[in-house]
Amino acid sequence: MRAMILAAGRGERMRPLTDHTPKPLLQVGGKPLIVWHIERLARAGISDLVINTSWLGDQIQQTLGDGSRYGARISYSPESTALETAGGIAQALPFFQDQPFLVINGDVWCDWDPAQAELVAAGLSEDAQAWLLLVDNPPQHPDGDFRLHASGLVADKNAGAGAATFTFAGIGIYRPDLFKDIGEQQAAPLAPLLRQAMAAQHVFGMHHPGQWIDVGTPDRLGQLDKALRC
Repeated sequence: MRAMILAAGRGERMRPLTDHTPKPLLQVGGKPLIVWHIERLARAGISDLVINTSWLGDQIQQTLGDGSRYGARISYSPESTALETAGGIAQALPFFQDQPFLVINGDVWCDWDPAQAELVAAGLSEDAQAWLLLVDNPPQHPDGDFRLHASGLVADKNAGAGAATFTFAGIGIYRPDLFKDIGEQQAAPLAPLLRQAMAAQHVFGMHHPGQWIDVGTPDRLGQLDKALRC
């Protein structure tokens, strides 16, 4: 399986830290946030990676290089202007050779083991377009994003009731056809695509009860740094 790390965002909530340093290169626990992802993926046997870049993207390429020092093979998908999540994934689709692939947001930290990704992809039904890792709702997002049913189906949180709501971890497995209607260089968010697929019951997922943090603010960056150094 191949994987993508999303690293093109401007990191507005992280300013002024991100005025001169791209958010994926901010240090936590003694190394850049994105390196935690790369090393975890490589240990899981997922070594072919693509990273999309935009804001200060040259710094990311210069720091990470070809990935060999981390046991990975890194390719890059530069965006002259950020294409948002779905647009960035769509631009990188050729890298995945028409196979299911793993995507991880560069601004999260999670102890989920990506070695599970191969098994998840192998177990997806033929009509599944996406599989999402869901976590407990954090204090800054108490209402969550989606509902997870006992069958494994994921639905929008506003689509009925009867199932607990969770927050999307920013980690998912996707089939390329989810992005087939996104044009070349088209900026597009991921959430509307997912909700459309959910309405057709094409999205599945699981709840991860372990550690996860959205490293979206300097305060949460500091919290994670402290925790990783303990």
